[in-house]
Amino acid sequence: MASTKYTKVDNQADGQEVILGYGATKSRDQEASAEENKRTDEAVHVYPRRWLMLGLFCLYSFSNAVQWIHLNIIANVLDRYYNASLPTDGYERANAIDWLSMVFMLAYVPLIFPATWLLDKKGLRVCMVAGCFLNALAAWLKCASVGENLFGVLMVAQTVAAISQIWVLGIPARLAAVWFGPNEVSTATSLGVFGNQIGIAVGFLTPPELVPNSADLDTIGTHLRNMFYGTAAITTAIFFVNLFFFQKEPPCPPSRAQQQQLELEVNANYGKSLLKLFRNKGFFVLMISYGMNTGSFYAVSTLLNNIILEYYPGEEENAGRIGLTLVLTGILGAVAGGIWLDKTRTFKGTSLGIYLMTTASMAAFAFTLDLGHLWIVFLTAGLLGLTMTGYLPVGFEFAAELTFPESEGTSSGLLNASAQIFGIILTMGMRAMMQNISVLWANITVTIILFFGTIMTGFIHADYRRQAANKEVTERMTNLEIEVDQPTSNWVKHLTPLDTDTEINNQDGLKTHL
Repeated sequence: MASTKYTKVDNQADGQEVILGYGATKSRDQEASAEENKRTDEAVHVYPRRWLMLGLFCLYSFSNAVQWIHLNIIANVLDRYYNASLPTDGYERANAIDWLSMVFMLAYVPLIFPATWLLDKKGLRVCMVAGCFLNALAAWLKCASVGENLFGVLMVAQTVAAISQIWVLGIPARLAAVWFGPNEVSTATSLGVFGNQIGIAVGFLTPPELVPNSADLDTIGTHLRNMFYGTAAITTAIFFVNLFFFQKEPPCPPSRAQQQQLELEVNANYGKSLLKLFRNKGFFVLMISYGMNTGSFYAVSTLLNNIILEYYPGEEENAGRIGLTLVLTGILGAVAGGIWLDKTRTFKGTSLGIYLMTTASMAAFAFTLDLGHLWIVFLTAGLLGLTMTGYLPVGFEFAAELTFPESEGTSSGLLNASAQIFGIILTMGMRAMMQNISVLWANITVTIILFFGTIMTGFIHADYRRQAANKEVTERMTNLEIEVDQPTSNWVKHLTPLDTDTEINNQDGLKTHL
């Protein structure tokens, strides 16, 4: 019987090495791909400290949200206390106090662009520390505003607080993408919004308790001073904690999509990024509809004291509690929405469903206020908060999917800019309607706007780019692993021993003697 020989053939030009027999070696190109695959896996890591970073941000967001709403929920008390430094006309007086809230919306619109640029170029830490510092500074300035003729000082302090919040609203999606894995980003974003909502809840609840509507202006001044000093102490502590412990980013990115995005951002042009977002039809429609929804929340929150007192005079404390109910149920909605998105990835369907429920809840709130039963108001406000506030993180994540690989900070910044613009328009519009027509028609108008926002959301194409990027990278790496484990040429798999000196040609044109 003839002996069987196996000859090693090198084809250096193609970088291939073939050993004929019952198997084959891996090509050098495949080995390089496998090594790159291994390095990519090693470069992706999720760190436990991500929860500390998220918690530190929540503290900053919490304290800033308190400063946003803790004045307007006692609007009737401020109207009496700052009487000497407010306009004499009733509408102008009410409008001046409304601007304590609307200045947050006004400051955000022009400042979001440099703020987002700074977030993209310098990272999370610089923006966090700067925001916490301005937040604490605003709180200390408020301590100097206690005086019947010092409303102007109070407005300056509130403006500084408004400047400090330009990073609050855009950071959750960015922080989640930088620190959290692909199966956690939606939950992390919702928890980031959670801190802000807790702050709003405290801002609704505590001021009516701390600053009662007393007939004695000196008593009001004393209680205001105590509230302001307490806020200043808390915000200062939060500043130092963030200064010492908050980190810009983890040593390695938490997901392949984030790794890809970081590589793209090295040479990213902020102006081009903005242009791409505005040209993205799905994102543009989402930006408008998100603004309608969140702007409605801002308007209702700003005017909640006036809305409740119109139907239930003397119920300042219950107005704050209704606001608390609205926000607490909203927190449940936000967290549930984030968990649901991580499980199902149904961003458009979830957004549309929540939006539709928000419209129905606003209608119920509007038409039951005059029934004379506060428990019904608590119930409808809870439903409104569950859906309206629950939409916030869902909108952020839907935008991140539609705009990948553009920065989450940029997309969420534009969403919030839209919300601030609609917030100003709706607050001023509702105030005018409340003064000249009725509170009912002001609320009906908001319901109609939410209805149109629901229709717009239905027209958004479900283009989930971030999911596709993660899936593409995973499939590519899986395919590389399969290729590396297979023989170099198909004919090798069917190779059988041949007689000595038999000459064959393989598919690469190599002559081999067996």
